[in-house]
Amino acid sequence: MDISKIAFLAFIALSGLCGLANATYKVGVGRADITGPPVEINFMGYANIKQVGRGIHTRVFARAFVVEDEKGNRVAFVSADAGMMGYGLKREVIKRLQARYGNLYHTDNVAISGTHTHGAPGGFLMHLLYDISILGFVPQTFEVMAQGLYLCIKRATDNLVDGRIFLSKTTVLNVNINRSPSSYLRNPEEERAQYEHDTDKTLTQLRFVDVENNLLGAFNWYAVHATSMNNTNRLVTSDNVGYAALLLEKEYNPNKMPGKGKFVGAFCSSNLGDVSPNIMGPKCSISGNECDLLTSRCPAGEGDCFASGPGKDMVESTQILGQRLSDAALGLLNEQSQESTAREVTGDVRFIHQFVDMPNYNGTAYNPLSRKIDKIRGCQPAMGYSFAAGTTDGPGAFSFAQGTTTDNPMWNFVRDFIATPTQEDIKCHEPKPILLATGRATFPYEWQPKIVSDQLLKIGDVIIAAVPCEFTTMAGRRLRNQIRAAASAVGGLDTEVIIAGLTNIYTSYTVTPEEYQAQRYEAASTIFGPHTHSIYMDVFERLTKALMRNETVEPGPSPPYMNDVMLSLNTGVLFDGHPINTDFGYVKTQPGKEYGINDTVKVTYISGNPRNNLFTEKTYFTVERKINEDRWKVAYTDASWETKMIWHRTNTILGFSELEIYWNISPQTLPGVYRIRHSGEYKYILGGKYPYEGLSHSFTVNED
Repeated sequence: MDISKIAFLAFIALSGLCGLANATYKVGVGRADITGPPVEINFMGYANIKQVGRGIHTRVFARAFVVEDEKGNRVAFVSADAGMMGYGLKREVIKRLQARYGNLYHTDNVAISGTHTHGAPGGFLMHLLYDISILGFVPQTFEVMAQGLYLCIKRATDNLVDGRIFLSKTTVLNVNINRSPSSYLRNPEEERAQYEHDTDKTLTQLRFVDVENNLLGAFNWYAVHATSMNNTNRLVTSDNVGYAALLLEKEYNPNKMPGKGKFVGAFCSSNLGDVSPNIMGPKCSISGNECDLLTSRCPAGEGDCFASGPGKDMVESTQILGQRLSDAALGLLNEQSQESTAREVTGDVRFIHQFVDMPNYNGTAYNPLSRKIDKIRGCQPAMGYSFAAGTTDGPGAFSFAQGTTTDNPMWNFVRDFIATPTQEDIKCHEPKPILLATGRATFPYEWQPKIVSDQLLKIGDVIIAAVPCEFTTMAGRRLRNQIRAAASAVGGLDTEVIIAGLTNIYTSYTVTPEEYQAQRYEAASTIFGPHTHSIYMDVFERLTKALMRNETVEPGPSPPYMNDVMLSLNTGVLFDGHPINTDFGYVKTQPGKEYGINDTVKVTYISGNPRNNLFTEKTYFTVERKINEDRWKVAYTDASWETKMIWHRTNTILGFSELEIYWNISPQTLPGVYRIRHSGEYKYILGGKYPYEGLSHSFTVNED
């Protein structure tokens, strides 16, 4: 234990002697595996139909905290290593919670947020536009996520103890950049002058401890896309923020495998809409020249406009940024008392939630463009042309460019085959040219949500604003300021407002009215039109005032139940086979006899399809170290950063497949004798699934 840790513990102990260690809340944290089918299912995020899973780099997890005040008011917050959250999924989680706990948990007091990794299996959102590149709904993904989300809240509930909460903040540079700076510059100069950067650089942490000042968990909010791994990645990954969580948990769960241990550390999404982790900026992929600032296009022959991270490749970039985030969070946890920015969170727990029918919303709000009070209304959902252009994190297809404000007869003709926007829709969305009139599309079911979930969780003087989309930097700043001002005006409370992005239901992006005029990707994906942000400002101001007055609000219209109309083009596993003279688990490629630090071990097995058994809360393989003649100890699993699992179909007709396991020997690896064990299931051609196991020869890892 280093000196800073000792100092921090001394500070907490001194607080206890001064009478500050009395419990303010009951607090609990929990974690669960939500890794979906790692092969043959498309990933959610880039909408790239070629991005089909082939294995695992890291497992993905859901992490929860539960807080209850002295009066029994309770809230639960979940951060899931997922692209985003769908309401059908949340509805199922609430159903399972209520089957166990009655009405202790419900829609209003549970918030489920996605970290926005683009490297996890999709097919769980239940709206066609978001599942179409996944080839439809994937029941296996939905089920493992629903059970994992339920389980992490259950574990947090089971772990409830008397405790305290501390809030602290720090600045983290060299992790994010604004990927639409020309849009950001549309915001008023006097407003931009209030901020040093064009992205939020503040990491906000809630630290949970028990009455004996034992650290239970730390939840950290930071605005950055989890897109260090680009759309060529084919392995399940929690990306930069997920790696940061693994590092933080490893620090406080020594000698535990990833995903195990009492301490829970999460890195949660915030107003990341226009925020990229690819901090080296966009360049033309062939020439290396700068891309056009407004359109993010490159001249003919110079390639696509791609942004890159600080590493030599996307894996190293993920590692570098994850380390920076983890170090920042660890720094807050290890602050010495005289330097501490932490303050204790005190006060009651409250919550408020309302469903809002966005296309039918009518109200008034200040218009920053006209500088007067205007009527505001929502539009039927629609995606603009620049949506198809993609971003510098993942360019789109065809000839679409960001910043497009005019339409094209050919693409309008294609659009109208799916659904034709009305003249009112076209007028409502201006200056966005409509590429997909998703609000008018009904076949085979709803393409995008029309009803959104707006929610606030109050823990003392901290308010978590659960927003159902990706707010851009300035959109998030304005919302935080609006909520803070409303809380102060009504309740006289100076609050810390945290924006939790991609929560409860997913409705793409929200930009400021000024940014909407630029019609870059984020604006084209602001599906309810130019007043979207103004509506959210209006709704959340009203909800904040009601929250502070302890008033109830009308629940609003519930989103439609669509579980029974889901379609999918994904096929199940028919059967597995193996070549003659082999069996499942046969080691086709054995490891070498000796390895050194930074070497990579590779072992290949004859395998079944990993979709036969997801090994949830378990592992497809273990790297084991020999302790003595009779005992081996697990050193790494498929959740470890140092390992990778890649699956190949070698003969489709006969159902043959192979599994490659890679282990990169890090400098922290203990020397000794090792072996690699693979566990799986195969599906027999006449029916039934059967377990198998394969074990490699032992090999030696030498000291450096």
